Amino acid sequence: MNVDLERLIALQQLDSAADTARRRLAEGPEREKALDARLETARQGVAAAKEHLTQSQHARRELEKEVAVHQGRLSKFRDTLMAVKTNVEYQAVQKEMAFAQGEVKSIEDKVLERMLEADDLTAVVKRAEAELAAEQKAVDADRRAMNAEQAEMQATIDRITGERGAVVGALDKQVLATFDLVSRKRNGVAVAEARDGICTICHVRLRPQVFNSVTRNDAIIQCDSCNRILYYVPKTEVQGSGFNVQGSGSAGSSPVDPAN
Repeated sequence: MNVDLERLIALQQLDSAADTARRRLAEGPEREKALDARLETARQGVAAAKEHLTQSQHARRELEKEVAVHQGRLSKFRDTLMAVKTNVEYQAVQKEMAFAQGEVKSIEDKVLERMLEADDLTAVVKRAEAELAAEQKAVDADRRAMNAEQAEMQATIDRITGERGAVVGALDKQVLATFDLVSRKRNGVAVAEARDGICTICHVRLRPQVFNSVTRNDAIIQCDSCNRILYYVPKTEVQGSGFNVQGSGSAGSSPVDPAN
């Protein structure tokens, strides 16, 4: 294989790997926001559950105040009952007492309902707090994994920077200039595999004489359509690792360059 073509393939592999790492690094802030949002949702669940419990407890206290008011009236009615002098007055006080007792019974039933409701709401609060604790643990684990991945991506970029410098330094300047020009115009993918007479990235069929020249891998040849630098993987070497360039897979799996 042409030495410069081999170096270009290696350079494309390095650039594609670095681009993937940079994109992953750039996703960091959004991934952090997503983690924070998960925690905030769990916190809001706890806050809502506690608010419902507080409202129920407040309503219960208000009912208990009403019970106290009616019980105070009953106490006064009992005192009044001891002082009445006529049967009519006695019956009137008895009627008032019956009404007050009915109110007390009705309100006490409502207090009991609030007590049962409070038990249920307390259980809801505990579940929400447990869910928050579990989510906090999961988010902490995800954040550690993300930070480790981000560190790995940065290390990958640093390593590739050094390796790229060595490859670039060994390339013919004119060949490198061609690579850089195509890379800028084609979203960072300047090298493509030619397979079955087709450029596997722009999917345009090559002229037979061009494809025949590409199969020899002994010169820098560009696609007539997308201008990417072409190389060929011999059938016996398809399973090898030396021709694996990101963005140069099969026509069915290769990413389509918007600019083609």
